[in-house]
Amino acid sequence: MTSEAAISVHGLSKSFGKTSVLTDISLDIAPGERVVVIGPSGTGKSTLLRCLNYLDRPDNGVIRIGDLTINSATASRSDILAVRRRTSFVFQNYALFANKTAKENITQALVTVKGWSKGDANMRADDILRETGLTDKAGSYPAALSGGQQQRVGIGRAMALDADLMLFDEPTSALDPEWVGEVLDLMRRVAQNRQTMLIVTHEMQFAREIADRIVFMSDGQVIEQGTPDQLLEDPQDARTKAFLRRVLTSA
Repeated sequence: MTSEAAISVHGLSKSFGKTSVLTDISLDIAPGERVVVIGPSGTGKSTLLRCLNYLDRPDNGVIRIGDLTINSATASRSDILAVRRRTSFVFQNYALFANKTAKENITQALVTVKGWSKGDANMRADDILRETGLTDKAGSYPAALSGGQQQRVGIGRAMALDADLMLFDEPTSALDPEWVGEVLDLMRRVAQNRQTMLIVTHEMQFAREIADRIVFMSDGQVIEQGTPDQLLEDPQDARTKAFLRRVLTSA
């Protein structure tokens, strides 16, 4: 692990029952770095993100975010809350509260996780709605929004937290093709602000464009990593080569 890294993960492992999903994952992410994770379905990419946010509790491993260090074996409720204050999560299925408006979905986390007053949270939400192009949808409930609009609310909710690390779990996978572009455009704008991002995606062209580094995972392990040109044009491991041959041919 490097001392200047914004985020360091060391020895992270996770099993569900007798099934091992992550095995001894170690990864450093520098401040402002955009890291994209690719790999076959079922290889643990989403579980890695969920463990970093403690939506799933790791079995082993140490996570460091800035001056905060959490050992999975001993993490307390207050430790987990501290991790969640440093990270934000964008879900592939939006995960909006159906009974709350777009604006309320953004203010909820500011009040409950950050402890903001409702007045301050509302002002921040208004700013976020402007940034995401959803000011006119502030009072709309998720059922009245398109898939793309719902995901933009989800990204806006994550943006509002000003987290050290934003986690994106295949944010376009549940979208109809017509809405993918607007979500990717918003993610590009977030990236331009040098927000530290860890993104799981199957959008290979987007990965090439946005990533400082691409990480290839298979069978619950990090197999290789490098710049987009290095990994996509000259992969070294046979598993990476086979995966890229499959996805780039079908693209």
